[in-house]
Amino acid sequence: MGPEETTLERSTETAAEGATQDTLDTSAEFAELGLSLFERAEVFMTSLFRPWNAYQIAIALALFVVAHLLRMWLGPKLVDWVRGKEGWPKWRLRLFVLSNQRLRPIFFVILIWLTVVALREYTWPSRSYLLTVIGNLATAWLFIIFATRLIGNSFIRTLVRYGAWAWVTLNIVGLLPEAEQVLDSAAVEVGDTRISVLLLLQAAVILGALFFGARFLSQTSAARIQKNEDISPSMRVLLVKFLQVLLFGAAFFIGLKSIGFDLTGLAVLSGAIGIGLGFGLQKVVSNLVSGIIILLDKSIKPGDVISLGKTFGWINSLGARYVSVVTRNGKEYLIPNEDLITGQVVNWSHSNDFVRLDIYFGTAYDDNPHDVRKLAIEAAKGVDRVLATRPAVCHIVGFGDSSVDYILRFWIKDPTGGLTNIRGNVYLALWDTFQENGISIPFPQREVRMLGDEMGDGDGMPDLGAKAAASD
Repeated sequence: MGPEETTLERSTETAAEGATQDTLDTSAEFAELGLSLFERAEVFMTSLFRPWNAYQIAIALALFVVAHLLRMWLGPKLVDWVRGKEGWPKWRLRLFVLSNQRLRPIFFVILIWLTVVALREYTWPSRSYLLTVIGNLATAWLFIIFATRLIGNSFIRTLVRYGAWAWVTLNIVGLLPEAEQVLDSAAVEVGDTRISVLLLLQAAVILGALFFGARFLSQTSAARIQKNEDISPSMRVLLVKFLQVLLFGAAFFIGLKSIGFDLTGLAVLSGAIGIGLGFGLQKVVSNLVSGIIILLDKSIKPGDVISLGKTFGWINSLGARYVSVVTRNGKEYLIPNEDLITGQVVNWSHSNDFVRLDIYFGTAYDDNPHDVRKLAIEAAKGVDRVLATRPAVCHIVGFGDSSVDYILRFWIKDPTGGLTNIRGNVYLALWDTFQENGISIPFPQREVRMLGDEMGDGDGMPDLGAKAAASD
């Protein structure tokens, strides 16, 4: 065996011994911390059997029973009193319901602090120390219950509630440093990165708080932006989307930075992911970019009435990938943004809400065309939704085989109310008006005459090749 091989073998053995020693040191440190916590817990449990500590526990139990009895007696009376109050705002009713459900801990906190004040006044502070700790724990629990009601998700609310109460409990009883050491000692090293249970908990708390703040700010800002009538609907949607991306992105990166995460590797990873997304999700990226273009050029906006192919309806919402279009029959079409950019879209309310509709009809040649035009205009004026500010007009468009043909043009301002129904109502108004004034609406008629003997072959039988004359 050469000297180089011997040196390599010794280095390997030294590294293995060092790693084993580090593992043993970590295990020993974890065991020592656990033993320290166990010893302190044992001392605390032993101290509970001292006379004044036992008295304080008995006083706390008695106060809890009194709080329970007060809740049973006063709770129904408060409910009856609130039922007689009319016109209360919703936030006040919700606060009362939440407080009524927590009457027992509220009474307990009030009673225990009154007891602590009285004991401190008439005896030594050490004889109310345990009651003070219990009062602090009960007050913290009550505050956490009210604070976590702001979280909408029930699972996250429960997780935050019990996690916060555990942290407050450890802090009040003075075991927080030891608990942090125990959690930090349970770690895994991946390369140069050390990931411990404490780091994971800190990351979850910090990121959760930042995301909650970003969500609250985005919802509040979005509500104010939507109420601003000076901003166009498409720009409102664009501002809301941009604000959401900005706030949640900032919360994510600030959270990672605050726990000591190196963002350099994340930048390289995000670049690689971006290239992969560019090739693999071309349609998704195309729809996303098309959605941004639609919001910027204001070609369509929520509430516009559009036609795209055979789809006719009004825009319900603008999304990052698609546009929601609701038709008159209640169907909701999710049209990709790319189709709205590359296809021909008819926007009935792009610059304004005025829409002109045309209907065609015909009358007999015996009717005076001047009277027909006047009657048609008057009939259109009497229909709801037909605008009087933009008068209807009627023109002759041709002399047909059976009738004089007309076109009636009128305006509406609410295309979202439908087009077929307003056309039908105008046709009914024309029918009623023409019936009242003796105007006839002709229909094609054909008369067929069979020519018999005079067109025959001389034997009294009609010729099979006889001609037939027809007239309309």
